[in-house]
Amino acid sequence: MLIAVGFAFGAACFGMATARNILLLYVAFASLRALGQGSLSINAILMVNQWFVSYRGRAIAFMGLGSVLSTAIFPPLARALIDNLGWRGAYAVLGIIVMVLIIPVSLLIIRNRPEDMNLLPDGRRQPSPVLPRQNTQVSQAMDPCTPSRTDQNPAQNEDRQGMRSPSFWMLALPLATPGMISTALVFHQTSIFQEAGLSATLAAGVFIIFAASAAFTSMIGGFVVERSGPKLLYGFAMLMLLLALTLAVVINSVFVAVLYVIAMGIANGSHQIVQGVIWAHYYGRNRLGRIQGPAMMIGISGAAIGPFPLALLHDLTGTYAAGMLLMMALPALSLLSIYFARPHANGTG
Repeated sequence: MLIAVGFAFGAACFGMATARNILLLYVAFASLRALGQGSLSINAILMVNQWFVSYRGRAIAFMGLGSVLSTAIFPPLARALIDNLGWRGAYAVLGIIVMVLIIPVSLLIIRNRPEDMNLLPDGRRQPSPVLPRQNTQVSQAMDPCTPSRTDQNPAQNEDRQGMRSPSFWMLALPLATPGMISTALVFHQTSIFQEAGLSATLAAGVFIIFAASAAFTSMIGGFVVERSGPKLLYGFAMLMLLLALTLAVVINSVFVAVLYVIAMGIANGSHQIVQGVIWAHYYGRNRLGRIQGPAMMIGISGAAIGPFPLALLHDLTGTYAAGMLLMMALPALSLLSIYFARPHANGTG
């Protein structure tokens, strides 16, 4: 899949570079979002969950550093390319870079599962020859390094039900809440700051603080989730999101604005870890893509919808405060939902 995505992502960049009408532009741009935010992310998370069990949290955290690093590198690189080659030339160069970074590594280095290399998760040696792929379930059940609380095999009824399972929705909908709220706030951040008498320059500049706090929190959260499980860390993320919404309502100075962005970053960093580990934690490694794919679709849909209600309420009331106060109900409801969720896949809640 990564090889296919690498080619398709590069082709989408070339499509942007050569688009000559609005339809082709929309198709290419939608492909960039689908392949980058969707396909690459889910395959990376799936791969980490296949290769790590006991150290899954910290592995997800280290993987997240790649996102932070790319956020620091690619915007200025793209700006330099646009200044020198124009935006079409910039997309063509980025298409080449994407293919060079993804395809050779996928061909030469990446392997789907540790069992394919006579290993167990977390880099441990396989005590017996690799079983045929159709016996993967048996090999997982015999896996001596797989903790029963985090990586037992999924029950057949849960695997068949997927999105029809109430437990799936009680996890998936709460996990969409942080993306929905944070996207809404970030999308309107300049206007929120200006409404509070702060500059648009400040609204853009605080993203550095956001990225730093998110990266720091995710690294700590990766180790914490291995000991506490994802529910406790998710609860912490929701509390920080409530704090961020409260600060957003009362922003009146640079100091409060910085506190708001730090709270947002901490909530985001914690949620990234939870989102990366929670599905494997409850459903195990077998056929994980069947569960994680629809869950990510729901999360991305929530992020896409998020800015619209806040904009609508602003138009109706003349202020962002009313919309942000109403949004505070979402973290509270999400906490209740995820607390009472009881997936049956491995008997843990």
